[in-house]
Amino acid sequence: MTATIKFGTSGWRAIIADDFTFANVRLAAAAIAEHVRSRNANPTLIVGHDTRFFAEEFTHTAAEILREQGVRVLLCDGPTPTPVIAYEILRRKVDGAINFTASHNPAEYQGLKFTGPDGGPALPEVTHDIEARAAKLRERAPAKPNDKPFEKIDPRNFYLDRIAQLVNFKALGDAKLSVVADALHGCSAGYLDRALSMHGVEVQALRTERDVLFDGSGPDVSEENLKPLRDAVLAKKAAVGLAADGDADRFGIIDSDGTWMQPNHTLGLVYDYLAETRGWKMPAARSVATSHLLDAVARFHGTTVIQTPVGFKYIGELIEQDKIAMGGEESAGMTIRGHVPEKDGILACLLVAEIIAVRRVSLMEQLRALFKRVGQEFWPQRANLHLPEDVKLRAVNRLKADFPTFLGRHVKNIDRTDGLKMEFDDGSWVLLRLSGTEPVMRVYTEAATLEESSKIANGTQAWVMDSAQEAKA
Repeated sequence: MTATIKFGTSGWRAIIADDFTFANVRLAAAAIAEHVRSRNANPTLIVGHDTRFFAEEFTHTAAEILREQGVRVLLCDGPTPTPVIAYEILRRKVDGAINFTASHNPAEYQGLKFTGPDGGPALPEVTHDIEARAAKLRERAPAKPNDKPFEKIDPRNFYLDRIAQLVNFKALGDAKLSVVADALHGCSAGYLDRALSMHGVEVQALRTERDVLFDGSGPDVSEENLKPLRDAVLAKKAAVGLAADGDADRFGIIDSDGTWMQPNHTLGLVYDYLAETRGWKMPAARSVATSHLLDAVARFHGTTVIQTPVGFKYIGELIEQDKIAMGGEESAGMTIRGHVPEKDGILACLLVAEIIAVRRVSLMEQLRALFKRVGQEFWPQRANLHLPEDVKLRAVNRLKADFPTFLGRHVKNIDRTDGLKMEFDDGSWVLLRLSGTEPVMRVYTEAATLEESSKIANGTQAWVMDSAQEAKA
């Protein structure tokens, strides 16, 4: 029996053999074929995958359905990062791509991302159309046997050539940096490490081999998962540790002293550096859940910030329209002007390395200097609340109320762009929203100190549980 195919903030993800089955993959592929053929009678789609369990088999199943439905298929020759596929869509001017990846999710998940002809994540109107078509189809029989091989493509060198135009590799080479690159068993292997080595940067590559269990921890660029990278940086006395998640659309950074850099802080540093070195006096874009450090950097450089809902597709639109210098999300997604309207963890890592090479000081030193320049410190946090379904529903209903005060603080502003965000008089804030990729409620907080941010986070989590229990009573 097929399950409902539902796209979240970044594609459809589900547990392998539970909802992510061959039957549902056939259904999703057929719905996508209908969608693209409604816009072009003779469409072409790139089909790729990351390094997850059964990635090749799911990919081939989808390709067979697409071909039978009259879609020309270009099959990526091996695991391919999400941003590489996005760039190849634009370079070839095709109708989009299907990419089998669950990104940073744990090993038991598989996923499907649909990217349109603009190279960015599909917008809600597109994914809703695909969902509706899948619901009408209900099921799709396997494709008829066809021994004809698919067209294969290798987009690696085209992407690396483009990256060479966006990153100052001369500065990297001149600085003679020592770098450690961690692929977390994902598909940045042969991309991030190769981009560095081919430009003369000394790089040690970690976890480049395929492991469908991802060391048992998943391919997320979290502080916990990057402990092997931290150890390698300290042992090598490297200038920086760079990492990308399973499909290489998210970045992870370890400073020279072993400090894990919060993605929020990295975004602020990159935006400041781009404004300084590229001369792009243009706005930045951030999701509603992302640090207001970007806003402070924008004010310092005489620019502004555009706020979006969570989901990189909204930032991608702004990149496509050339309205921003950089776009980023607190979940370690970033892209820049002139590049793909999609998260690119490889590019983000390379830009961080460039910043260190040019400024010749550690990232934490640069962050402290940035705080001084903008006149304020920003310390964000994020917590995931795994709530029973009934508790989650009661909490969500409670969030619909007005809040003149919260946790004893005066609420200066309420923002319902995505979830409920409450800003306080001192500039601190809290956001509660349901995740679009995982079955959790997320609590985001930010304040001028880590202690104060933690205090707001702990108080909010207690409020969620208490309010849910009160409603139950």
